Amino acid sequence: MNNIRIFMMVAEKLNITEASKALFISQPAVSKAVKNLETSLNIKLFIRDKHNGLTLTDAGKEILVLARQMKVIENKMHQIASQESKLLRGKVKVGAFPAASTNLLPGTIAAFRSKYPLVKIELMEGTLNQIKEWVGDRTVDLGIVASPFDAYQYEILAHDYMVAIIPENHPLKQTEIINFGEHQNEFIFCKGGHETAISSTLEEHHFILQENLTVQTADTLIHMVEQGLGIGIISNFTLSSVSHHLIVKDLIPRVTREVGVIAHSFEEVTPATKEFIQAMLELYKNKTTTL
Repeated sequence: MNNIRIFMMVAEKLNITEASKALFISQPAVSKAVKNLETSLNIKLFIRDKHNGLTLTDAGKEILVLARQMKVIENKMHQIASQESKLLRGKVKVGAFPAASTNLLPGTIAAFRSKYPLVKIELMEGTLNQIKEWVGDRTVDLGIVASPFDAYQYEILAHDYMVAIIPENHPLKQTEIINFGEHQNEFIFCKGGHETAISSTLEEHHFILQENLTVQTADTLIHMVEQGLGIGIISNFTLSSVSHHLIVKDLIPRVTREVGVIAHSFEEVTPATKEFIQAMLELYKNKTTTL
């Protein structure tokens, strides 16, 4: 397990020096551990190149996924032992997109820590596709993403829908609802995993999605709209996580999606992860209002 732990750090850093600093052991000890693991498995885990440094071999990539699973199992063993002594310890690694971190995690972490103060929580923020990949290769224990949830087990935490945002001096200020089909050439989209939901909804109503201007963050979208560059299209869930002074309008046809927590299996996660998910569900599952 010690060799595997060192291998995982080298695979993360792809640098012997950085790995040795992170592990607080010497570089020769790191190199020896990796070599011993390669010898015991009779395979090469890394390709060593003077110019490009270390890269994982195909076998090394597969071993890394299995090593992470072993680490989860080891963590689970310690947590079960701690749970038996009524003192849950360990770590929960959470993957979330920024709006979920803002809207869902503060309350969850506060509730969880009040019961399990000795459990460490590590948050990794990324795009929806990145989070699904992290759950897939077990980089994180659980992910908070928007639908579709693919093949993962999931629980829905919030019901979301797309809205339009315009500045106060916009000609559509008095319009109650903005029609997707009438103003597509004015829309500014924010990448946020809603593309599938928008495309499928518009197809049902025989509209063609036209992405004239697309930005990466909600803050950038708001700034663009404030400058009068178009009508912003963003999820209500994401919009609720940032401050703004824009007018919010409903859209037709209505585009909906769900925000949920995913894992390979809720039964197979560690005790601490299971309690973290339970704390989240108690706060948000089956709520009638959208965050």
